[in-house]
Amino acid sequence: MQNKEFDIAIVGGGIVGLATAFQLQSAFPELDLVVFEKEKELAFHQTGRNSGVIHSGLYYKPGSFRADNCVKGRRKLVRFAKENNIDFDICGKIVVAVNTAEVTRLKELKINGESNGLDGLKLLNANEFKKIEPNIDGMKALWVPQAGIIDYKGVTNRLAEKVKSINKNSDVITNCNVHDFNNPDIHTSKGVFNAKHIIFCGGLFSDRLAIKDQLNLDMQIVGFRGDYYKLNEKAKGKINNLVYPVPNPEFPFLGVHFTRLTNGDIECGPNAVFTFKREGYNKIDFNFRDTFQALSFNGTRRLFINHWKFGLNEYKRAFSKSLFLKELQKMLPSLQKNEIIKGRSGVRAMALGIDGEVIDDFKIVKSKNNLHVLNAPSPAATACLAIGEQIKDYAIENFKLQ
Repeated sequence: MQNKEFDIAIVGGGIVGLATAFQLQSAFPELDLVVFEKEKELAFHQTGRNSGVIHSGLYYKPGSFRADNCVKGRRKLVRFAKENNIDFDICGKIVVAVNTAEVTRLKELKINGESNGLDGLKLLNANEFKKIEPNIDGMKALWVPQAGIIDYKGVTNRLAEKVKSINKNSDVITNCNVHDFNNPDIHTSKGVFNAKHIIFCGGLFSDRLAIKDQLNLDMQIVGFRGDYYKLNEKAKGKINNLVYPVPNPEFPFLGVHFTRLTNGDIECGPNAVFTFKREGYNKIDFNFRDTFQALSFNGTRRLFINHWKFGLNEYKRAFSKSLFLKELQKMLPSLQKNEIIKGRSGVRAMALGIDGEVIDDFKIVKSKNNLHVLNAPSPAATACLAIGEQIKDYAIENFKLQ
């Protein structure tokens, strides 16, 4: 493999990296592309550890990249899944308000969703939403017919297959860590490769890759771990599809929710706690560099100062099954402690500005001959094909592709 030449290299084998490769390869079949993934399999981190939900576009600010890409991307994703026999189900979801303040926010959410082009949103009273989810309690709920579930790992692997089938010279190389780069040379754990251009889709390490490429950043990636429980066999029947709380507008998280997966399991979660290791999936994982970098950043400290109470409550729940259950019982009061069992966890890459504010929109920047996806927050998985198309357009312009 040493010194094999490609036109464009993509660093990062998550769903955004593979969707970018697929969109580029589809538009330019003659381009020789390579995707480098450091893990032994694709979609190992954020892609393979999210809730598996196809987001509708309900929450995002109208006119933002997140809103536009979510709605466009959802349609593209569903079409791709149909054409490639990938497990998915547009089952719809309810967003449940449990008090009067949440009812007000629920009405605002409906208006926001309609501004983003969502049809068929309905405010339901308790009698109406219990026909959808009989075991859920609340004052009102918003029915969102566009939401669904999908196997994102399956999507990622199928995208990789498509890239390689379009151009036999293109490749997707796993277990291949990129150590250093100075275009055209890319030094990896599997030798030296050449590429005129590099597109970085590094997720949790997007900021470090950009700094290595001599970009000056006014932001930093900070990791937040989310823990899930799942319902045992006896309790599975208490949830049919997707049940979400009304999100607190002060925080960039959707709250603890119930999600049916494509394999039939019902997950509940996640919480959101600062992690002391960017890829730390266990409660006590620790990495000195990750911790020092996060805590020495002004943005992290300001976030903690502004939201210390929220953070403390999340940490308590992370170590207390009883407190986690109490949160779930706000919507599902019949749920018992012995009916939830420990599930998986994931780490979310949160881009913070130096003012402590969350950068909540997509951020793609150019550096010399390269492009960096610095921030691809949720709904990046849902929107992957739209994001990939956007990056393709940036590459056409900046790499002078013809």
